[in-house]
Amino acid sequence: MSALLRLLRTGAPAAACLRLGTSAGTGPRRAMALYHTEERGQPCSQNYRLFFKDVTGHYISPFHDIPLKVNSKENLFNMIVEIPRWTNAKMEIATEEPLNPIKQYVKDGKLRYVANIFPYKGYIWNYGTLPQTWEDPREKDKSTNCFGDNDPIDVCEIGSKILSCGEVIHVKILGILALIDEGETDWKLIAINVNDPEASKFHDIDDVEKFKPGYLEATLNWFRLYKVPDGKPENQFAFNGEFKNKAFALEVIKSTHQCWKALLMKKCNGGAINCTNVQISDSPFRCTQEEARSLVESVLSSPNKENNEEGMVYFDSLRVRRINLFVYSSGSQNIKIKIDKVKSCIS
Repeated sequence: MSALLRLLRTGAPAAACLRLGTSAGTGPRRAMALYHTEERGQPCSQNYRLFFKDVTGHYISPFHDIPLKVNSKENLFNMIVEIPRWTNAKMEIATEEPLNPIKQYVKDGKLRYVANIFPYKGYIWNYGTLPQTWEDPREKDKSTNCFGDNDPIDVCEIGSKILSCGEVIHVKILGILALIDEGETDWKLIAINVNDPEASKFHDIDDVEKFKPGYLEATLNWFRLYKVPDGKPENQFAFNGEFKNKAFALEVIKSTHQCWKALLMKKCNGGAINCTNVQISDSPFRCTQEEARSLVESVLSSPNKENNEEGMVYFDSLRVRRINLFVYSSGSQNIKIKIDKVKSCIS
């Protein structure tokens, strides 16, 4: 019973305000359990933050301290999941805050949710970013002739599993799309979780069309239209919306990684980007573990602490006013738990 109550108190960032455990092995796992997350503030609110810790329990910046590549292999990268597939809340790494926790994007004083683009529900991939990359807003991309969007490079993970906000997974890069968002270059990598059951089939962008026919077309249409419900025009693309292959994508990643290095070494003007890190030894922005802890402790505390349970259930309704949850033991005893005023984060 105590274990169940602990699970019920754990908030699911953005996707829902309720998380339930599943049997061992059925839920997604973090990459080698090297990183864990800790929630601060109230989920589904503007003060919510999801901080990251390394395997030793020390706070880190997911933007700066998680390595870009996995064991220096050519096409194996760390991906930070910000938005689980089929959810609407726009969660993102807070690039302008110390240690760069994940938060929900706020626009005009309101939490942002993307509209449903028919016939889809929310984001159609697990959406996130590659750490240690940065699209420099002061550097014009030679292939798109547009400046960067001032963010880490985005990733659309196309595997079969619904992942969790804050998971760090290993992905293979397959290709890339050049979105031009309000005049800025906003690269969208296409990748697959190496632990996906079908990952061995995918090696380059052509394999996506071969084994997931229609997925690239759906991706193009989604990015073209997702801001239209907000009253904005359709987005445009470089290369007439053509998806570039793995080799092209790897060059883009290399370029954005070099921009990030210049940022962390204070060799360029990062503007409002917060470069505080714990593990980049030669960076002038490095802080101690004690300083990192003090930064986190200054954020509003939350009853939701370590967030390492496996699996979750999403309540995909607009507003859940009351949930009656029945738990049956091996005997005849029936335990009834009543939860009042649970508000979903899915619009």
